[in-house]
Amino acid sequence: MHTHVENRSELRLIGDRAATRALDHEIDIAARSDARVLITGETGVGKDVIARLIHQRSTRRFSPLATVNCAGLTDTLIESELFGHVRGSFTDAHRDKAGILESAPNGTVFLDEVGEMSPRMQGSLLRFLETGEIQRVGATRAMVRANVRIIAATNRDLHAAIASGAFRQDLFYRLDVIHLIVPPLRERREDIPALLRHFLAYYVTHHRTPPLEWSPETIDVLSACEWPGNVRQLRNVVERIVLRSAGPRIQIDDLPGDVSGTAAPIAASMHAVAAHSPLAIRDVLRRMLEAGDSFWSAVYTPFMSRDLRRADLKAILKEGLERTGGSYRLVVRLFNMPDTDYKRFLSFLRTYGCHLPYRSFRADAGSARAMRVVA
Repeated sequence: MHTHVENRSELRLIGDRAATRALDHEIDIAARSDARVLITGETGVGKDVIARLIHQRSTRRFSPLATVNCAGLTDTLIESELFGHVRGSFTDAHRDKAGILESAPNGTVFLDEVGEMSPRMQGSLLRFLETGEIQRVGATRAMVRANVRIIAATNRDLHAAIASGAFRQDLFYRLDVIHLIVPPLRERREDIPALLRHFLAYYVTHHRTPPLEWSPETIDVLSACEWPGNVRQLRNVVERIVLRSAGPRIQIDDLPGDVSGTAAPIAASMHAVAAHSPLAIRDVLRRMLEAGDSFWSAVYTPFMSRDLRRADLKAILKEGLERTGGSYRLVVRLFNMPDTDYKRFLSFLRTYGCHLPYRSFRADAGSARAMRVVA
């Protein structure tokens, strides 16, 4: 168990993808009330970060945030950590001890991996959620009522656990007032470049190493990896790279073996694409300007699957800006996107370092060129 008070400025979500912004909005909604929150998602996606953000944005932020890992303790220890115990209630219980539900008054208690609780502990937790009363282990009666907010998290499918009898349905409904689902990293690849830069800057400072930067090709490769361990795995990989890299620029060859094995075929395909890029660019422009295909299908999809390079994307954008006199809003229309996609389009370009300065296209632009069809 650990308890700490969070400072709002210390923590934030990294990434500007629509799903990440939506999750940040859901965190704000959860923080406005004292309703219980259930956070689900794969191991390593950052469920603990979500819990901390909810706490530090809430009115309870100046009170403690206490965390219990339900997967790492026996029933006796979990019960003692949560509810406390009286002297002599079990071996090594040499004195009375308050549990975290008592020692985090007006704060938040985060139950990590709540799906690992035994049926007996699930029953004890359910009784507390229903009554708010705390009965220490070994005590004969309830001693106090607790004013705490409960946030729980799990990587398990609780619906399947309920069906199999491993998790109580009544406890699930008590916890599942606000439900936040954290997507795996492979479903929000647009956030990976921002995460890579964030963790690189953090570990360079933390380990006091010389300045480092990513090569664009390395970011492309890492963005294409599957990351089964999600953000936790990515963070650990970045730390290893910082400790081992000779710098100043991190190249594909600098990646650890467990990542470079995945990176090798990706890098090879990137080099293969380079040979036919001019033809690919011309074909993509024809699809959008003549056939009416959207940017999202003609450019975004092949770019994310590494069939188009960053240089190709910049060349396509350059063509669009030349045709529109440097107007990104007109590029949105030229590339067959609705006006509402303007912010999403700019966010995508900035995430991958492909945003071009519009002013350089203003002087040479003309209305005739703006309407020209690709030859």
